[in-house]
Amino acid sequence: MLLFCLPGLLRAAPLVPPPGYTRALPHTLPGGCVPLPAPWTGALRFASKYEGSDSARATLNPQAEAAFRTATRPITEFERGISTMVWRYRQSGDPATLACIIQGYNAWADAGALTSTQTNYSGRAMRKWALATLATGWLEINPPAGNARVERWLGQLADLVVKEWDGLPPGKINNHSYWAAWAVMASGVALDRRDLFDWSVKIFRTAAGQIDARGRLANEQKRGDRALAYHNYALQPLVMIASFARANRVDLLAENNGALARLAEYVLSQPKTDPAWLEPWCAMTRCDAAALALRDASRPLKSRRAGGYLTLLYQR
Repeated sequence: MLLFCLPGLLRAAPLVPPPGYTRALPHTLPGGCVPLPAPWTGALRFASKYEGSDSARATLNPQAEAAFRTATRPITEFERGISTMVWRYRQSGDPATLACIIQGYNAWADAGALTSTQTNYSGRAMRKWALATLATGWLEINPPAGNARVERWLGQLADLVVKEWDGLPPGKINNHSYWAAWAVMASGVALDRRDLFDWSVKIFRTAAGQIDARGRLANEQKRGDRALAYHNYALQPLVMIASFARANRVDLLAENNGALARLAEYVLSQPKTDPAWLEPWCAMTRCDAAALALRDASRPLKSRRAGGYLTLLYQR
């Protein structure tokens, strides 16, 4: 009878992150609050930084990029402020810093920030990027009593991200979908929502199926001169999803005959790479000497949308 019930018991187990996300850290640094911008309650419609480019979307438009960064600054500054305070709190234990973090989340949650349905592609991208930062930050501060207002808001954002990035035709599923899936994975674990976790795993499996025998992604190859950068950018959320899935006894590394390893090898074989993903990757797999040397030479590795200080999160 126990064996018969075991699969159901495992499925009912609470979702958890890799241990570094909630592990206590030494309190060696001071805390400190960061001023946060007012909640963004307007439409999520922003000009693309590639406006005017050809179909490869490989040529940055400097004027459009500047306009995009100016328009989205309140959102990115909120992300940066929250991420900075989360790490100040984790490395200080300062209750005043924690209070500032929760106050910031509450203000944006109460205003229904980032929930507009008036969107374009760039606006939907901003929503899922912000959610990745906010969900991992909430997970890391691990508020002891929870907070129904914030958790309801994060769940609302996650549901919107699922709606916006689900069911796309194969030719449209690219790094943006993978980042959406990572944001939803982080939300699923932070909120203990199995539906979000399962959707993220579904998108990962789609992504794994897109990785060819040489480790390339056809929809990133379309990006011309920026193809390598976008392979690297696509790899980051996929590694994060695999890491969180593994923490919950779901092994995604075998998908499509080890597709994620092929993508990692392809990115590492190229002349330039952003190595932040090597922290979770080498915690999951046996990295070779060259990958370990690149990781170690690049430390400390950080990515606010993956949880911040990745070296501290994944170092054993």
